Parts: sequence; structure tokens; C-alpha cells
Amino acid sequence: MAVSTRERTTPAAPERRAATRATGRRRGGARFTRGDKAVLATMIGVPTLLHVGFVWLPAVGSIVLSFSRWDGIGGLNTIKWIGLRNYREIVSIYPPFWPAVQHNLLWLVFFILVPTVFGLFLAVLLDKEIRFGRVYQSVLYLPVLISLALIGFIWTLVYAPEQGLLNNLLGRTEPGQAIDWFGNPSINIWSVLVAASWRHVGYIMILYLAGLKSVDTSLREAAALDGANEFRSFVHVIFPALRPINIIVLVVTVIESLRAFDLVYVINKGTNGLELLSVLVTNNILGEASRIGYGSALAVILLVVSLGFIITYLVQVFRKELRA
Repeated sequence: MAVSTRERTTPAAPERRAATRATGRRRGGARFTRGDKAVLATMIGVPTLLHVGFVWLPAVGSIVLSFSRWDGIGGLNTIKWIGLRNYREIVSIYPPFWPAVQHNLLWLVFFILVPTVFGLFLAVLLDKEIRFGRVYQSVLYLPVLISLALIGFIWTLVYAPEQGLLNNLLGRTEPGQAIDWFGNPSINIWSVLVAASWRHVGYIMILYLAGLKSVDTSLREAAALDGANEFRSFVHVIFPALRPINIIVLVVTVIESLRAFDLVYVINKGTNGLELLSVLVTNNILGEASRIGYGSALAVILLVVSLGFIITYLVQVFRKELRA
């Protein structure tokens, strides 16, 4: 018997109902069971609570306590509110503050000029896929996996006055000739910067290497067709294409410079020419004086400076997404 065109093209009733249900699910969104909702709430809620508890609550507490004078002994009713006096005293009559600011700025400038440039240079070399490139990459990145406290211990052995590797290489092992790399306040900051750069180079190298791998090969080919040599091609074509990576590297370098603590604290607890803002925060909050307000004010200063660079980075990221 011949089947009409309408009968052939019209789906059966069960099929229509199934299609309607599927369409309704697509329009209304996925339906989660109670178990799914519990898993999602756990996966989202627990990290959020931990983040709020260990990051934002201490940050807000530091901001509040920076306007107070409190030694941490007794209840909260013993807190004396003094307004902006802590900030005024820090910038006017607190002797270690400005040397610490200078050391942090020196740390930042040195990191930008030395390990950042050297890390970029290594990334360019490894991007050429040289022989044993993976081995070199792993060896150069290895210090990043080591904590700054352990790096301080390693470089203490290198810089030891009489048994250290460096003085032995220089032939300065005699008691009167040995160079005290960490004890001399005129050179110890440079010694620490070299030790810190040993770790920072590998981090910057990996960031730039990832950026170089993502550069469109057509840019290199176009530069080669225009007759640009390798150096001009990198300066005028490749490096401008690494602008997002450059912003990330700048933010990372600033944060690393501001939060530098472990290395100098292992060496001499951040004294005798190695004063840093992070060390001053620790000494005021956990030291014998236990000046919670002073330490909180210093921490807020660090927070404000860090947020300035972080907000700049986020603005750049959001602008890029809006343009895309």
C-alpha cells in the first residue's frame, strides 16, 4: 500500500514527545540531581571558604588593625585606635623603613634587568629546538622547584668565607683574605640578588618559552620575506607579539620582588644591610616588640603596591577579551 508524503515526513507520537523533552532540556538548561548539586556546592564552596578565610579575612583584619596600637595580648577590648599615626611614624621616624624600600626597589630593578633579560635569552635559544633542549630546559627550571629557604642554605655554602666554593675559586681562603659575602653590609645585598636570580631565571625562561611557542609562524615568515635578519625580526616582530607575556612577567617580577623574605631571613634574619619590607612586617608582628598595628600598616603598604600592578595586569587582560 502506498504511504502518503505527510505520513512519511511526520514523526510518530513517541518520537515527537522525546524530541519535545530534549528540546525543553536544552532550553531550560541541564537538570542536576541532589547528588550533583552537593558535589558542585562542595567543589565551589570549600575552596571559596578557604580562600576567604586564609586570604581576605587576614587582609581585611590587617587593614583594620593598621589604624590601631595593640600588642596582641588581651582581648579585642584592649585595642587602642590611633588613626593614621602608624603610617605617619613609619615614613618619618621608623629607621629601617626607607632602607627596606630602597632594597625592595633595587631587588625589582635588578630582577628586571638581569634575570628577566637572561631568561628571555635562554627562552629564545631553547625555542630554536637545539640538541638536548629538553635536558637544558629541565636543568634550568629545577631551581624554581626549590624553596627560597633551601636556596639560601645552598648559597650559604657557596658564599662561606673559608670553605665556600666562590672564595676557593678566587683563592681567597686565608683568614685575612676571605671575603664575607653575606656578612659585609656593602656587598651582601648583591650576593643575595645573585642567589635569588638563580631561581628567577628559570621561571622567566618558561614563561617566555611558552609565549614564543604561541607566536604565529606567519609573522616570522613575513619578516624573513621582507629581508629582516634574525635580530631585527625578533625586535620588531616577535617581541611586540609577546606583549601579554611581558605584562605577566612584569607582574610576576614585581610580586617576587615585594614578597622576597625567605632568602634574607635564612641568611641573617633581614638585618645588617638586608632589610626588606616583608621582614619588617614579620619582625613587628612576631618579634619581641609585638607591635601588631605597625606590622599591619607595613603589610597594608605592601598590599597597596602589589595591587597597583595586579590591577594593571587585570585591566590589560579584560581589554584584550573585550577586543576579541
